[in-house]
Amino acid sequence: MGNFANGFNGGTMVLMGLFGLVFFGIVIALIFSGIKYVVAGSKPALGNKAGDALEQLKMRLARGEITPDEYEMLRAHLKD
Repeated sequence: MGNFANGFNGGTMVLMGLFGLVFFGIVIALIFSGIKYVVAGSKPALGNKAGDALEQLKMRLARGEITPDEYEMLRAHLKD
């Protein structure tokens, strides 16, 4: 009646603790990879379409980052 551990010795308890750490480490890694997947999926990848560069060039012109002459020069370069 003095055996309160019910057959669990120190080694078994250490293994259970390690298993818990590994399990929660995997859970946390899955959560972070899921967040990364969602965040990366919400942003369009640059350069995945041929027209992306031209669209970016149009936006730069609209924002005033480049002059119309620079726009025409760069557009001609992209068309080649």
